[in-house]
Amino acid sequence: MSYQLENTQRGEKYTTIFSKVTPAQRRNRNARSRWRANCLLGLYLILMILPIYWLINMSLQTNSEILGSMTLWPQNLTFDNYIGIFTNSSWYMGYVNSMLYVAMNMLITICVALPAAYAFSRFTFIGDKHLFFWLLTNLMAPPAVFLLPYFQLYYSVGLFDTHIAVALAHCLFNIPLAIWILEGFMSSVPKEIDETAYIDGYSFPRFFVKVFIPMIRSGIGVTLFFLFMFSWVELLLARTLTATSAQPIGMIMTRTSTASGIDWGTLAAAGVLTIIPGILVVYFVRNHIAKGFALGRT
Repeated sequence: MSYQLENTQRGEKYTTIFSKVTPAQRRNRNARSRWRANCLLGLYLILMILPIYWLINMSLQTNSEILGSMTLWPQNLTFDNYIGIFTNSSWYMGYVNSMLYVAMNMLITICVALPAAYAFSRFTFIGDKHLFFWLLTNLMAPPAVFLLPYFQLYYSVGLFDTHIAVALAHCLFNIPLAIWILEGFMSSVPKEIDETAYIDGYSFPRFFVKVFIPMIRSGIGVTLFFLFMFSWVELLLARTLTATSAQPIGMIMTRTSTASGIDWGTLAAAGVLTIIPGILVVYFVRNHIAKGFALGRT
């Protein structure tokens, strides 16, 4: 009884304290909280954007200015670094080569992963869970593990220094990732839709293309985003499996060192141009990225 009385008195005390807070004090307290949150957010954005800004700043400067005193903006604005990239075939062909094998990898991966993910999401067969887990284990191995077998295999069959060689090598990592993501999106689609389509006379290819794929188009967009990001930034396999004809831009950027030193301005301009495709991809799939991180299980 005394314990209940003590709790009642304590509750009345807290109620009295909170009742003394005026609406103006409450608004001031909320304003201070928002101000602190905005300051932390602003600081975070500055720390994130500062390297990108500094890269752009360096790309618009000469090497002498870059190596001289530190400046927050170009003192002698120049676009010679970008002009040198667009007029030098060894530079701009690096971007072309990278885009070619990335596009080939995305096409091959999505064509293989769509039916495979559908099978995992709709059917039960012997060893399905073990096979699904085995696919994911490919993502746990570093690309360096597969350098030697890929190099020897492609050199033997004449695929060395070709775009398709890099695209197929990236499929080893991208296909399991695509199946994993797409299976989550497909599992969120009720199976009754498949049965209804068959009752309406749809064949499986027609149902899959006309009905099912449009229902998971956001999942396909997010999957393509992840595929692009892996192939675009991966350098080890791309560098090992190419020599001259299919060199990616990342490999060419490592060759800016000359007898007179490193060409910092050209290297910075190449870095800016390398970021642009990723920004464009993020812009087009920005509404689906959050759902993609949840693997469609939202």
